[in-house]
Amino acid sequence: MHRPLRPSFFFMNEDEKTAAQSELLFNRLSKRYRHLRKWARRIGTNSFRLYDRDIPEIPLVLDLYGSAVSGALYKKPVNRYQGDDGRGSEAGETWLEAMKTAAARALEISETNIFIKERTRMRHRQDSGSQYSKMSNAGFYRDVIEGDLRFRVNLSDYLDTGLFLDSRKKRALIKAEAAGKRVLNLFAYTCSLSAAAAKGGALVIDSVDLSNTYLEWGKINFALNGLTEGGGYNFIRGDAIQFIAQAARKSSRWDIIILDPPSFSNSKKMQGSLDIKKDHRALIDKSLSLLSPGGALYFSSNAKGFRLESDDFSRLAIKDITKELEDEDFRGKRIPVCYELKKF
Repeated sequence: MHRPLRPSFFFMNEDEKTAAQSELLFNRLSKRYRHLRKWARRIGTNSFRLYDRDIPEIPLVLDLYGSAVSGALYKKPVNRYQGDDGRGSEAGETWLEAMKTAAARALEISETNIFIKERTRMRHRQDSGSQYSKMSNAGFYRDVIEGDLRFRVNLSDYLDTGLFLDSRKKRALIKAEAAGKRVLNLFAYTCSLSAAAAKGGALVIDSVDLSNTYLEWGKINFALNGLTEGGGYNFIRGDAIQFIAQAARKSSRWDIIILDPPSFSNSKKMQGSLDIKKDHRALIDKSLSLLSPGGALYFSSNAKGFRLESDDFSRLAIKDITKELEDEDFRGKRIPVCYELKKF
């Protein structure tokens, strides 16, 4: 299949490039939206990945949440003005505003409902917690629908919205497996997987995270799903690594363990740092010590190029379920790897 020809930008000035790219984005979003909104209606969701750097010259990622869009600019576009006459920032904002206008036109929504933040590559020397820092107090909220599940997202105030759309099928999996089980959700973030487990009939759910903000957000997600705090639903503020060690000393056990650590963390709230490419084996081993016989540990990582080698673990059944969790709006895109680990 041949890709449609794109205009050559070489002989265009900056305004012409911006106008041409704006039209390209409009056409791409219009086509994707027509396709995905029909699919979304069939599966019962109002939120999906709409655009993911499909056009190299337009390095945006855009997610639709009902009548609003949250997006990220992943690198400076090739035509963003970088001259020495002081127009660099101004031209960059002009380009971004043009892309927002194109998106609003394609989706028939207000430009005020489009929120795009610039992402920068995380460096190990930085405090990785900065990506969760509050950027605004606008408080632009939407509720995501996934069948009978509901989740609160904030499109304006943080780099991330509070829900990872590429984990939609993982939430469905946990919900389907949770009935009558004890569930431990480590690095729980806003507890969407915990809420899915509770909705699926889990008896006990322990959600562990360093952030009070996200645990309070998790309580909102539980409330949205008609789940009353207490009665086996525990929100535990703490370092997940320390929690694992303490639970091991108490011989605590869970039937399902969800282990979805950050790729790297040196948060001031935790002891030491975590580099998942180096530390994953020890973290998984310690988590497995908390697993009940016949239980399952679901380990995920968004680290680029990460792969779990089965030879690293003895007496375990390891299944790569990443492809099973790929949904229509992420077809052909990179999603976090996910492994199911069970003891023999």
